[in-house]
Amino acid sequence: MESNAFFSDTSERFVTEWQTEGRTKIRVRFRGALNDKLRVSLILQEKKEKTELLPVSGGRRFRYYACTFSAEEAVSWLFLIEDRESGERLFYDRRGASTFARPELAFQHIPGFRTPEWAKGAIMYQIFVDRFRNGGAENDVDTDEYIYIGLPVQHIENWDEKPSPFDVGYFYGGDLNGVREKFAYLKDLGVEVIYFNPLFVSPSNHKYDTQDYEHIDPHLTVIAEDGGEVLASDATDNLNATRYQKRSADPKNLAASDRFFAAFTEEAHRFGFRILLDGVFNHCGSFHKWLDREKIYAEQGSYAPGAYLERESPYHDYFVFMDDRKEAWPDNRSYDGWWDNDTLPKLNYEASEELAERILRVGEKWLSPPYRADGWRLDVAADLGHTQDYNHSFWKRFRARIKAVRRDALILAEHYGNPSSWLNGREWDSVMNYDGFMEPVSWFLTGMEKHSDGKDPSLRGDGARFWDMMSLAIAKLPEPSLHTAMNQLSNHDHSRFLTRTNGVVGRLAELGSAAAENGVQLSVMRQAALMLFTWPGAPTMYYGDEVGVCGFTDPDSRRSYPWGHENLELLEYHRYLSKLHRNSQALRRGSLVPLLMERDLVCYGRVYGREQVLIFVYTGQEDKLLRLPYWKLGDKLPQSVKRVMLTYEAGYNVGEVKYAPEDGMILVYVTKNSAGIYLGSVKE
Repeated sequence: MESNAFFSDTSERFVTEWQTEGRTKIRVRFRGALNDKLRVSLILQEKKEKTELLPVSGGRRFRYYACTFSAEEAVSWLFLIEDRESGERLFYDRRGASTFARPELAFQHIPGFRTPEWAKGAIMYQIFVDRFRNGGAENDVDTDEYIYIGLPVQHIENWDEKPSPFDVGYFYGGDLNGVREKFAYLKDLGVEVIYFNPLFVSPSNHKYDTQDYEHIDPHLTVIAEDGGEVLASDATDNLNATRYQKRSADPKNLAASDRFFAAFTEEAHRFGFRILLDGVFNHCGSFHKWLDREKIYAEQGSYAPGAYLERESPYHDYFVFMDDRKEAWPDNRSYDGWWDNDTLPKLNYEASEELAERILRVGEKWLSPPYRADGWRLDVAADLGHTQDYNHSFWKRFRARIKAVRRDALILAEHYGNPSSWLNGREWDSVMNYDGFMEPVSWFLTGMEKHSDGKDPSLRGDGARFWDMMSLAIAKLPEPSLHTAMNQLSNHDHSRFLTRTNGVVGRLAELGSAAAENGVQLSVMRQAALMLFTWPGAPTMYYGDEVGVCGFTDPDSRRSYPWGHENLELLEYHRYLSKLHRNSQALRRGSLVPLLMERDLVCYGRVYGREQVLIFVYTGQEDKLLRLPYWKLGDKLPQSVKRVMLTYEAGYNVGEVKYAPEDGMILVYVTKNSAGIYLGSVKE
C-alpha cells in the first residue's frame, strides 16, 4: 500500500452534513492511491461499529472512498485500511498512518456546530492598550493618584522606557484615542479583528482585576469632569484618593466613557475591524464596587456598600468569606482570592444566581447597541466556578444568551490543555491555541519554552516531534474551532517570540531588559511569522511583534510600541504575509496536508477548491537540495507553481519564481534558517 497517498480530514472536502427526513446524515470520504486495491472501513469510536467505504471516484493518481451514516450527537472515527492482495492492515488518524489504533487522534464531527464565518482565518491584532499609543495626556493616570498593591501608582513620562519588575502600577498613557489614531496603520497591516486586553474600569495597567464590569475605564477614553487631589507622599490608603474616586466612580465620567466607546466601535466598524473584548469573569479586583476594599465607592455616597465593608451588603454572596462571623466586619479580609491573591477576589457563582445573571447581562450589554462589540475572549474560562459541572452549565447559558444577541458573535476562551469537553457546539467556539500553535512552533524554531523559563535544544528542528504535538492538538479541535482558534507567537502572558530566538533562559528581574534583546535572530522571527500566516486558524499578531519588539515574559513582554524607531523591514515583511493570507482561501480556511516532517524540516500544504499552497520551513545550517512532494496536494497538479515568498538568513524575497513540478515533486535549494510559500491553481 502506498500509505503516503492516504488522506482525509474533517473539512467540507471530506465530511459533509445534511438533514433528511428529520435526521442528520454525515458523509465521510477517504483518499488512497489509484492503483492500490484497498478495503477501507470507518470505525465509529462511540458505537465501536465498522462501516465499509465504497469506491466513488478516481483520477490520475488517487481513488476516493465514501460512506454515509446517521448521527445526532458528536461522533469520532478512525479508518482501517486493508490491502486486498497482501492482507496488510493500517489505521489512519489525524497524525497519519499507523500499524495500531490511536483513539486519541481520531477524527471528530459535531452535527450542527457552527462558528462565525468572519472569524475563520481572520487576521487578529492584540492590543495591550496602555502600551500601544498615547492619544492625549488629559486622561493619563497621574503619579500618586492612588495606591495599588501598597505602592503609589506612577505615570511614566518617557514612552520608550523599559518596564520595571514592579510594572503593574506604572502607566505609560496608552488609550483608545491612540488606537483610533492608528486605524489606518492597522488597516494597512491587514488587521481584520482587534482583540483588546481588558477595557473595563480597573486600577492596574493590565486590567485583569476588574473594578466595574459595567463601564469602560475613563483613563482609556475621556474624563468628562475632573477634580479631586492626588495622594500625599505619606499616604498609606486610598481614603483621600479623591481624584481617582471621581475619575473611576463618578457616574458622569462613566457615562461619558461609555459614549466614547460606542463612538469608537462605530468608527472601528467603518474601517472594517471587528472588536473582541476580554471578559475576566472568574475573579474581579479588590477595588471592585461589589467588594470595595479600597472604599472608592463608599466615598461616593451613591453606591450600595461593598461586601468587604458590611456583612449585610447585597453582594455578600458574590464572594466566599472564610470568617463569616458578624464580628469579622467591617474590613473583612478573609475573602477567597484566586490563587490566594487578595487583589483578585474569586467570584462565588454557585452561591448567587444573581451574580451569574449580572455577568450574563454584562456579556449581552457590550455586544448590544450602542456598543456592538463582536465577541468575547474569556479569561481562565475553565476556572469560573468551583466545579466543572457548574462551569459547563454556565457557559451553555452564556453561549445561548450571547448568540441570541449576536448570532455571529465569537466566543473564544483562554485554555491550557485539552479543550475538547468545552468545544461541543454548546459552549465555546474556540480557544487561544497554545497547545496547537504557540508551544510547538516555539519548540521547533527556538527550542525554547513560551515563557523563556526553560529550553530543550533537542526539540529545535525536530520536525517529527513538531507534527506529533500539532496533530495531537488538532485532534482535539472540531473543524469549526480549528479555523477560528487564536494562533499567536507572543502575548501579554508570555515572552516575546523574538526574544526566544536568542535562547536565553530567564526573566526581567534577574537578567535585565538588555538580555532580552541580545543575540536575537530576525531570520527565525521571519520563519515564525510565515508559519503564523499559513497555519490553520486566526493568525494573531501581538502589538509590536511585527516591528521587532523584544521582552522576557510579563511584565517585560508589555513594552511600549516603538513609534518612530520600528524595524520597518520586518513590518513590510508582515504586510506581505498578511496580504498573501487575505487573498488566499486555502490559507484562510483550507485543509492542512502534512507533506514532510523530518530533521530540520517541516513541509505542509493548504488546499481549498482549485487552490494549492505548499509551505516549507528549514531550520538546518547547511545548504541542500530538497525534493518536496507537491503531488500530495491533489489529483490534479498545475503546470507551474509560483514561489511568492522566500525568507532566509540575510533577508527575504517576494519576487515571483515559477517552478514546474517534476513527477509531482518540487526541487528547492534551501539555505540556513529559510522558509518559503508556493502557490498553485488547477483547472476545474
